[in-house]
Amino acid sequence: MNDTSLWSEALYRETVGLVIIFLLVTGSILFVLRKKNPKLTTAWVSTKSWIFAAPIILFFIGLPAPYPLFTLILISIFSAKTFFRMVGIYHRTWFVLLTYFFIFVLGYMIFEGKIKYFNLMPMIFLCACAFIPILRNSYTHMIQYIALSLICFIFMGWSFLHLGLILNFDKGIYICLYLYLLAEFSFNSAVFFGRFYGKYKVLDKISPRFTIEGFIFSFIITLLLAWGMRHMLPNRSEPFWLASALIITFFGRCGDIILSVIRRDLGIKDSGVFIIGREDILSRVDKFIFAAPIFYYTFKILMQMYPVQ
Repeated sequence: MNDTSLWSEALYRETVGLVIIFLLVTGSILFVLRKKNPKLTTAWVSTKSWIFAAPIILFFIGLPAPYPLFTLILISIFSAKTFFRMVGIYHRTWFVLLTYFFIFVLGYMIFEGKIKYFNLMPMIFLCACAFIPILRNSYTHMIQYIALSLICFIFMGWSFLHLGLILNFDKGIYICLYLYLLAEFSFNSAVFFGRFYGKYKVLDKISPRFTIEGFIFSFIITLLLAWGMRHMLPNRSEPFWLASALIITFFGRCGDIILSVIRRDLGIKDSGVFIIGREDILSRVDKFIFAAPIFYYTFKILMQMYPVQ
């Protein structure tokens, strides 16, 4: 993992500058149009949150190791906290604290490069959860608590923190930023196009915003963006940016749909946008619960097949 500050690199400064300029331009447009449509008002509030949060996040990510990894760990823990509140077991302190502890352990394994132990953590976590009913001498709802804790740990911890493993790649920070930008544009373009032009809703009971037209449009946009930003990858050849676009488009959307299944089952409707104080960070993290581990192993295979000369 790179132990020097990315702020000394021109590529990182340019990337941060482009992100902030994009947010400022988008925010200015939405500020002018915010009173014309309630959806535009929500979009403005979300963008305003990002204008505040993005520079802070990018600042810490640009610091020397282990600050980028520590930032991912904090996001993972906050996502787990939001998940526990969403499913209604945040008051089950033993399970919540155990999940937080194991997320920190995952971070430590990444920092030490102990990948084998990292991959063993879900099983070890399940064993630890199984001992809580014994220690508490209680059986009431324990199967439910164990199952929800395991889902939370795997999705918000183990899966998401594969981004931490990606940090260990050459230009790992840029790869993570690359994936995040692809995920956001892919999802938002699908929602935007589907809202105005989408007719075929194949998952109307689970995710009404998912349409065939929106999905196809977002795939095209993601492909173009993956090609346009391929300079952020250590290898700019076609297999790398094509694989990135495919994984983010398909498996990123699968993560969003799975979280929608959980929300719908609980009778919860997410806002779909990040607004500080609204606790919908899951709408940002869910795109990586499948995409991050799949990308990690795909990228490792591609690096062996197409080594950088």
